[in-house]
Amino acid sequence: MGKSRRRDNEGPHGWLAIHKEAGYTSTRVVERVKRIIRAGKAGHGGTLDPFSEGVLPIALGEATKTLAYVLEGDKAYRCWIRLGSETDTGDPTGQFTVGNQNFPDRESVLELLTRYLGEQDQVPPIYSAIHVDGERAYERARRGEAVELPSRRVIFHELTLVEYADGLITLDVRCGKGTYMRSLARDLGRELGCLAHLERLLRTRTLGFSLAECVTLDVLSQGVEAGRLNEFLLPVDRALDDIPALRLRLEAWSRVMNGQAAWIEADGVAPGPVRLLSPEGRFGATGTLGQGLDASGRRPCTPKRLFNLA
Repeated sequence: MGKSRRRDNEGPHGWLAIHKEAGYTSTRVVERVKRIIRAGKAGHGGTLDPFSEGVLPIALGEATKTLAYVLEGDKAYRCWIRLGSETDTGDPTGQFTVGNQNFPDRESVLELLTRYLGEQDQVPPIYSAIHVDGERAYERARRGEAVELPSRRVIFHELTLVEYADGLITLDVRCGKGTYMRSLARDLGRELGCLAHLERLLRTRTLGFSLAECVTLDVLSQGVEAGRLNEFLLPVDRALDDIPALRLRLEAWSRVMNGQAAWIEADGVAPGPVRLLSPEGRFGATGTLGQGLDASGRRPCTPKRLFNLA
């Protein structure tokens, strides 16, 4: 008899930091991970285009409940921007339009990057997954239909010029959610007067998941075959590291696990989102810490989401 499938509420639970290689869609990476470890439920923490590489966090089991935190977080990239031509996709897979081959000097590039710091209005590329009248923009673009997307507010925290030579800008970027590197390359090229497209993209960080801790699908597969999955598995609450954690006493923990509010000790923790740990220090819920105090100096805490990690 073959092995039975895991139910969705069974393990493994946690995060995998995958180094997505060029040529794979993010969805295909998730599908391969599920086959490798026979997971019942999995999802990725932010799409990377097929030509792109780098950090692709994969949530397994109960960790999928924390996906929204990763999607909302800041991202970091290394971008290789080729001057002298633009493409309709914004990357090397599209149709090329040749531009001016007289490239600007380094000082002009640096000055422009300074102006891009902070909040900006950015128009997403037409080959994107944004919905237009109930359909993905890229589906309309592939049919040759005219696609007009409204600009959106994005933010660039850092734009560092790593190298500039022979019409190739190498750039380190740290930005907020919803920011397209293909649009950045397009816009820089147009303002520099020579057109540009994104030649290569490497995501180096996303909400605490770094490239240094990532493994490829091949390394993961070999490790799982050798019985070493736990070496790659990161905690369910890894994506919540920037949220304060509170260890509860047994009575409060029992109430929280039943979905009930509890009074807890929370010295030095500001009201707002918290991670809730068992008396043994095991993560089990997220909650909201309130303002008031009871006679014992405890604060009210309302559970928001429970995690079945038994």
